[in-house]
Amino acid sequence: MRQRSRRRIMRATVELVDEHGYAGTTLTDIAERAGLARGLLSYYFDGKRLLMQSATHRMMHQALSTALDDMGPGSTPEARLARAIDTVLGLAMDHPRVMRSHLALILDPDTGEFVQDPEQRQLGAILQALLRDWGAPDPLAEHAVLRSALMGGCIGVLLPGAELPLALIRADLFGRYDLDWHLGLPPQPLPPERERPPARG
Repeated sequence: MRQRSRRRIMRATVELVDEHGYAGTTLTDIAERAGLARGLLSYYFDGKRLLMQSATHRMMHQALSTALDDMGPGSTPEARLARAIDTVLGLAMDHPRVMRSHLALILDPDTGEFVQDPEQRQLGAILQALLRDWGAPDPLAEHAVLRSALMGGCIGVLLPGAELPLALIRADLFGRYDLDWHLGLPPQPLPPERERPPARG
């Protein structure tokens, strides 16, 4: 019952932030959408900010688990890592309000803090296993690098007024891990070509 209530709260949080944004969503709104008493939110989560982070981590964990399960046991480590990168970037495209809110809360110097809750630890365990299978000599350290790169990629596609094309962000991430463009879910048939700056004479 307890875990079911937590999941309902986190699902309601994602739904409402998708619809109204973080500032436009109250704890009372979340309780009503989840069909629970307002006081239960405070029992399970220490404030709206921590709830938002946990809800986003759960969304990412669920999406990643589903995407990898759909691939089947015969997929290569490279294909699975490619699908993981595409899944996280895809969440930024499909849930921009949720992902913007999540990143803004983490980066806020006054209230920001990266919360390692159970949902985040499950997400991290999946990514570390993918990196171990891919051949990373230190999956824990490489996970920190990949996590930062994915956060940067999400910021790149979501930055208001200065968004970068998804294909460019993806090409950079795939280049870091020497992944073929055609793995995963490519947003276009061929990778983007970058113009080199003119040579200095």
